[in-house]
Amino acid sequence: MGARTRESRYRDRRHAGQVLGWRLVEAGVLDRFPGSRLVLGLPRGGVPVAGEVARILAAPLDVFLVRKLGVPGQEELAMGAIASGGTRVLNRPVIERLGISADDVEAVARAEADVLARRERAYRHGRPPSPVAGATVIVVDDGLATGASMRAALQGLRAREPAAVVAAVPVGSADTCRALRADADEVLCVRMPDRFLAVGQAYDDFSPTTDDEVRAVLDALSCGASSSN
Repeated sequence: MGARTRESRYRDRRHAGQVLGWRLVEAGVLDRFPGSRLVLGLPRGGVPVAGEVARILAAPLDVFLVRKLGVPGQEELAMGAIASGGTRVLNRPVIERLGISADDVEAVARAEADVLARRERAYRHGRPPSPVAGATVIVVDDGLATGASMRAALQGLRAREPAAVVAAVPVGSADTCRALRADADEVLCVRMPDRFLAVGQAYDDFSPTTDDEVRAVLDALSCGASSSN
């Protein structure tokens, strides 16, 4: 797992992906998991990061859909997440602390499931999901705060019988990165600031990633392995 560091910030998500990709190579993470590789980006912000990782690893890229379940009225605060295939991960401490009812959780989950289904159709342009069984899958996001989205993705992928699952991010909370070891075969978190406040603090440009940007990255890289820059 990555070490704590006070290095300068990433310019943007592409720069973060380049640093992450080469760190995966230098750390020998993938040497421990031979065989075919597949890079999966978590939309939307994780996809441009994953695109650079896929280029460096000369691996195919796909998307794995995850939707955060935001607290009603405080949507930026995650009370859980859902992933493709119906996987659901709940942040019980948040739900209990805020007294969120089961009905409220279900209402948010249904709404987000509808969004997930629409985005899956829009991003893939009819392409089927890349095969996961038997592959070493590198799951990439632009950073980890609560880790709910990444946990939902990892747990959803396990049901598809990959050879190994690696969680890889440019920045994250040290506590969250450690906790993810229960769900992944390997966790690489390049930067874990001593005072982690938010993922965006690690970036000069953390502007929202658009659906068009996600589609452009996927269209360029999802049809097969690409050579590194």
